[in-house]
Amino acid sequence: MLCLRAIAGTVSANLLCAAALMAAQAGSSAPQQPQTVLRTQSTSVLVDVVVTDKGKGVRGIDRKRFHIFEDGTEQNVSFLEEHSPAMGAPAEKRRPLPPHLYTNLPSQPTGSAVNVLLLDALNTPVGNQVEVRKRMVKYIETIPPGSTMAIFTLASRLRMAQGFTSNVGDLIAALKSARANPQQSVALDSPTGSGTDSSNLSLMSGARPAAAALQAFQSDVNSAQTDQRAAMTLQALQNLARYLSGVPGRKNLIWFSGSFPTVLGPADITNPASGSRNYSDQVRNTSELLAAARVAVYPMAAEGLATLASFDVGNSGLGPGPKDPDLQNRFTMEEIAQETGGMALFNNNDFGAAVTKAIDDGASYYTIGYVPQSHDYHGQFRKLKVRIDDCDCHLSYRSGYYADSPDAPATAHLPATSLMTTATLHGAPPATQVLFQTRVLPASDSAVKDANLPSGPIGEMAATLKPPLERFVVDVAVDPRTLIFRTDNSSHATAIEFTLVAYDRDGNRLNYVDRDAQLSLNAEQYANLMSSGLPVRLAIDVPGGHNYLVIAVHDRVGARVGSLEVPLSGQ
Repeated sequence: MLCLRAIAGTVSANLLCAAALMAAQAGSSAPQQPQTVLRTQSTSVLVDVVVTDKGKGVRGIDRKRFHIFEDGTEQNVSFLEEHSPAMGAPAEKRRPLPPHLYTNLPSQPTGSAVNVLLLDALNTPVGNQVEVRKRMVKYIETIPPGSTMAIFTLASRLRMAQGFTSNVGDLIAALKSARANPQQSVALDSPTGSGTDSSNLSLMSGARPAAAALQAFQSDVNSAQTDQRAAMTLQALQNLARYLSGVPGRKNLIWFSGSFPTVLGPADITNPASGSRNYSDQVRNTSELLAAARVAVYPMAAEGLATLASFDVGNSGLGPGPKDPDLQNRFTMEEIAQETGGMALFNNNDFGAAVTKAIDDGASYYTIGYVPQSHDYHGQFRKLKVRIDDCDCHLSYRSGYYADSPDAPATAHLPATSLMTTATLHGAPPATQVLFQTRVLPASDSAVKDANLPSGPIGEMAATLKPPLERFVVDVAVDPRTLIFRTDNSSHATAIEFTLVAYDRDGNRLNYVDRDAQLSLNAEQYANLMSSGLPVRLAIDVPGGHNYLVIAVHDRVGARVGSLEVPLSGQ
């Protein structure tokens, strides 16, 4: 366990010298040691495959038994990695830390995948939202320790209600918070209805021209609402894909929604009043982004959980009635689930069992990696097929990908990510390759009143912040056993990057601090460092309010990172 003596200030003389050396070199303009850069002209493809037999995950399948085909042509598997909850990072039992102290050391075994709950108020009536939230609170109280989840809401826009955490109390508090409150959709008709409906039209049956005009008008209104809902929903899913692309590994997106606002089929041009639209291209782009970000979508019906109608094509042939769920529109959700390697869960009236299925289904999986044999990148869709020798199993994986050129500019594609981009995302899971403990205190606190801090603004964006500002002192004690050192003739050297990023509650970046440091130690200093820990002090200015601070430590030599996020309100 990492010693906190460094944070308390009672460190050895050698450590003080080491810290001083780091501070001096961090502020110098000397060039850093060159880093190894690997470049390849090939584009690797990663495919997550869930293998189940009678609903249970199948483990221990040898790499030689896996075969993957691209447009019918078998590819050479570069690597195969198995993931399961039992293979998560080990945890260390510990006592609760005192106030203002935090650590990224896992307290529970980490799972193999993380889960995202999306509460869709845009496409769900208020009454059904209330039921979903009530049942979700009850379910979360029963989740296994170490299950990592995040909660997002969709109303007028996508919002993060709770970043990734395995703390059950935090998840329940987020579901009960105002940010997750049920609310009337900005794009659905009001419960009472203010426009012309079928009953109004029936009263005008004797006036066919007027009725037809009103019907066309109502169709235009419905189409406009459908366009709005479809655009807002797809934009939210694309934004979520871009955000989750920075989170390593597989992500299970459990999407609670009444329906998707449109179907994938062609528009009904024979009946202009039908209001049917074709959003196939937009849905395709959304599915592509989700699959590329390794997000498997599990749509769940939010309405009628206890008495859910059967999801059947025949049930939707007559079209939706005033009180009937629009089952036909769920085909789009089913399509997105299939394209991303997830599963639509519409026919399960057991809420807990349905959510458990989604989580368990994505907890045990295999990742196949290969370099495509075809280098003809013209944006065409390449269909994937996976086969396992001597295995009568059910396989779930994304259906394919669009082979766009790696060099072609495309604003719709996922942004490039790096270790520090990933580690410093607001709400992202803690990174645990580099372990550390940290203390975060206002600069006015008596425990840090003697801190030697700059008199001017602190942070790269501090000059643009509106007062009043609050300064926080961040003391970090890094476990040096999780760092990689270059050793040469009894000299031990490493290069480390320390980063602080402050966010507001909506995920907007407020300010950041980034410091590089290089450390060179003799044998005695290195031994002392290994036994006592590596102390570093940083500070940052943040506006008042409910904010968050991400603290990240990047081992540049070992290409590994550690991070955690702490709340700044109420300090």
